[in-house]
Amino acid sequence: MTFTSQLIVERTAKGSRASLKEQEYLCHVYVRSDSLAGVVVADNEYPSRVAFTLLEKVLEEFSQEVDRIHWPRGSPASIEYTVLDRYLSTYQNPREADPMSKVQAELDETKIILHNTMESLLERGEKLDDLVSKSEVLGTQSKAFYKTARKQNSCCALM
Repeated sequence: MTFTSQLIVERTAKGSRASLKEQEYLCHVYVRSDSLAGVVVADNEYPSRVAFTLLEKVLEEFSQEVDRIHWPRGSPASIEYTVLDRYLSTYQNPREADPMSKVQAELDETKIILHNTMESLLERGEKLDDLVSKSEVLGTQSKAFYKTARKQNSCCALM
């Protein structure tokens, strides 16, 4: 991963971002215009927008805390940046770290609930249609019963 990261950084233009597939992983690279670069290696399911947000925040904070003359060159192993651990633990779950991902997850859940509600409403509508047709049949039968009973009772009189 170190070799691949260095190679990707060298081949990425200043001020640009890129995502490259390496085996079953995606390597997200961001090279700032001041040549400060970062790479996030994640699986295919990790959102690239969140990875680039992480890179922007880490690089921005690093550039503010460390003078440019002290920026390491070459191997990433020479970097001692303790804040990185906090960022990595925060961004393990993209839904918690990124507000847009959290909103998207909530929208997806709402969509599923709405879909289930619509299905149950449609089922209820079908059941209501059945009840309406049965009540119409029952109304027709009760009218027929009333007419038959009236004919039968017409020969009798109450005293």
